Formats: sequence, C-alpha cells, structure tokens
Amino acid sequence: MLRIEHLTKKYGDKTAVDDLNLHIQKGEIYGFIGHNGAGKTTTLKSVVGILQFDRGEIYIGGESVKEQPLKCKSKIAYIPDNPDLYDYMTGIKYLNFIADIFKVSAADRKERIHKYADLFEITDELAQPIAAYSHGMKQKLAIISAWLHEPELIIMDEPFVGLDPKASHLLKEMMRAFCDNGGAIFFSTHVLEVAEKLCDKVAIIKGGKLIRQGTMDEVKGDESLEDVFLELEK
Repeated sequence: MLRIEHLTKKYGDKTAVDDLNLHIQKGEIYGFIGHNGAGKTTTLKSVVGILQFDRGEIYIGGESVKEQPLKCKSKIAYIPDNPDLYDYMTGIKYLNFIADIFKVSAADRKERIHKYADLFEITDELAQPIAAYSHGMKQKLAIISAWLHEPELIIMDEPFVGLDPKASHLLKEMMRAFCDNGGAIFFSTHVLEVAEKLCDKVAIIKGGKLIRQGTMDEVKGDESLEDVFLELEK
C-alpha cells in the first residue's frame, strides 16, 4: 500500500531524513516512533505530498507521489499533529467541503457524518463555527473528515494528542476495523504503550535514519517497547 524507497530530505545542510526505506502492506497498522526532530513529520509530509524531497521515491498503491500526485492524494487521508482547519466554517460545512473534494455522494456523506459525529458525540456542535471548538473537538472533526471518503491509506501525526480517553479508545477501534477491512495506517506517536498494543509493525527513527523496523515481536523481543526505544536512543 505504501512503499518508501531511499527517501532523503534536506533542509540546507541538515539531513532531516536519510535514505529511509519502508514498506507497509494492506491490513497493517504501522507505528512510527522517534524523538522530536527525528524526522517523523518530515517523512509523513513527504508521503502525503506536502513536502518535496531531494532523493528517492514514494509509491501509494503502486502510483508515484511525484508523477501521479492527484491519484495518490485521492487514495489517502492525512491528519496532521495540529489540525489547521478553517475556523470560519461550521463543522458540518467543513465536512461537506471535504466530501465535495473527494466526490462523496450525498447519501454516503450523510450516513457517514451521522455515524461518526454520533460516535464522537459532537453532532450538536457541528452547527457551531470551528473557531469555537477546543483542540480535542478539532481533532475529532479531523478524524471524521479522514474517514469520510473511505481512503485506502490513512496517515496520522500524533493522532491521540488532545483526545480524551473515550475518544482515544474509539479511535483505536476505528483504526483496527479500518485495517481489518483492507486499509493501511501509518502514524507517528510518542505514546509507546499505545503503539505496543495497537501496531502490527513499528519503525524507530533516530537522526533521520531508520534504526529498527519489523513486527512488534521482532522489534522488542522479550522487552517492553519503551525499554527498546530508550536503549536505541542512547
């Protein structure tokens, strides 16, 4: 579903991502772990087409992000670490705007918005301007918008930040169901306990270089993910 080949991205003299290779199959929840500045967000933004990169290739469902950007973007949803939504819109207008972009039919969008807004308990707030939303409510709206067009691949940067425990639990269930139905998820997180319980595979990045990747058992063995991460980060 996602193939990253020799990805390299520089900012001036600094190499933010250094010759990174990563393959994610359909059905996989793939966690991406590393300290601040390790290269996680740069990698995710390269995958979704926000950042140009200096070397390498990224393929989504076999299509090149460089050569077929619109085709690739039609297959994915992206939730950044700080959802930058249109504050002047109401929640429902924003969701309809996203549905319009991805050509979701009137019947499908109505059903999906109703389903997910009820699950996250923000149905009554959809008529309010986004400017009045808390960070957690904005995060919920961004999650709903990501699931709205039934993408093949969902990219998320620290998706659990700002969510209350109930919403976090709901998101985990949605992620598992999405991948069990043939989707794939690639997400960064600082919450190692979540990654350990939720992910099928995990990759650890340090200083722009991938230092370990594989199934959870392959990466952590008999230790906790936290112990392995702290040991590798020394």
